Amino acid sequence: MRPIVRAHHATSPWVEERIAYLRHLEGQGASKRLLSDAAGYLLVITERLNLANRPNESISFDEIEQQAAIWAKRVGGHTPGQSSRESFLLQARRWLHFLGRLVPPEPSQKMSRLFVEQIKEFAAYLHAEKGLSPVTVRSRCRVMHRILAQLTASDSLSDITIGKIDELLLGMVKGGSCSRTSAPSYAGTLRSFFRYAELRAWCRKGLATAIAAPRVYSQTAVPAGPSWDEVRQLIAESSGDQPEDIRDRAIIMLLAVYGLRTGNLTSLRLEDIDWDHETFLVRSPKNRPTRTYPLARPVGDAILRYLQEVRPRSGHRELFLTHRPPIRPFTRVNEAVSKRMRRRGLAIPHPGPHALRHACATHLLAQGLSLKEIGDYLGHKKPDATRIYAKVDFTGLRQVADFDLGGLL
Repeated sequence: MRPIVRAHHATSPWVEERIAYLRHLEGQGASKRLLSDAAGYLLVITERLNLANRPNESISFDEIEQQAAIWAKRVGGHTPGQSSRESFLLQARRWLHFLGRLVPPEPSQKMSRLFVEQIKEFAAYLHAEKGLSPVTVRSRCRVMHRILAQLTASDSLSDITIGKIDELLLGMVKGGSCSRTSAPSYAGTLRSFFRYAELRAWCRKGLATAIAAPRVYSQTAVPAGPSWDEVRQLIAESSGDQPEDIRDRAIIMLLAVYGLRTGNLTSLRLEDIDWDHETFLVRSPKNRPTRTYPLARPVGDAILRYLQEVRPRSGHRELFLTHRPPIRPFTRVNEAVSKRMRRRGLAIPHPGPHALRHACATHLLAQGLSLKEIGDYLGHKKPDATRIYAKVDFTGLRQVADFDLGGLL
């Protein structure tokens, strides 16, 4: 392990607990490669589960699975998403069990062992007849193992009714074990299974057709992002002299001031900045027109400091590069920003670059810009993408609510 990596492990939170677990693995005969991989995941797990700020709190299986899914979707990872997810789950469960911090799943959440053969047949059907990938097949089978355990305690699928399925899906949404947006996915898996079960005469006829997920309406959620004061504090806290601080400060300012998407930021190139005219070019995906922004002086100063003090010499033309070999374009923006937000303790559901985009839009709205102007600034192609920000303009909404109807009522 390189000295800089060793220093990072030594100065990160929960060092004693991590060392104790690694020694436990070593005592069980773990190889150096396994210990190195485990050490890396322990750092990630500590950060993702915020263990440093939860010294005596037990962690549930559901929370581990949620964070594992987020980790697997990280940008710029070098291992496949499914592999990352499974490795995260394995390491987190083993470590937290070793610490006595793992909450066992509720009996109703344990995998059903009543319908092993039926689910095996279903898996073969999905692979051979539907042509689904092994990852998708495993995912759907896991869902069915879990759900069947809650639908019936008998060894017969004929006991399951549409009423039980509706009650289960609604209870999962209300109880928080799945969101309204993920409920249709669960319903789709159930329909697929029971459609096959009907062909095999395992269950009542017409069951699959009757399965419906709770309806999900567009524009239901209010955009969640930090306040502008919190954004300023986030920028101020990244004003250190370490390479990571200098890089992250420039990144956060670009994301917050211009509401850039992660893809916009990672595609920025050196030639996109026109220092003479104090502008920069943003390349949009899917053949959309490029956009030119004025380069605000504080943002320009942050970028210039990064270029002069931190950015390594390289043939890559992308603006942001990794500062450790091998030098390549920096793509792990989500991790960098999320880490800063969690360290700051921002109480938002999904910390990361997109939260800063929401903060930018909300700030522009508070400054009096119209939704059309905000949409143009953010590069929205359709007005519907901007309309949701009308919900956060509480001052304007109160003015509508206080409208004088002139005696009409």
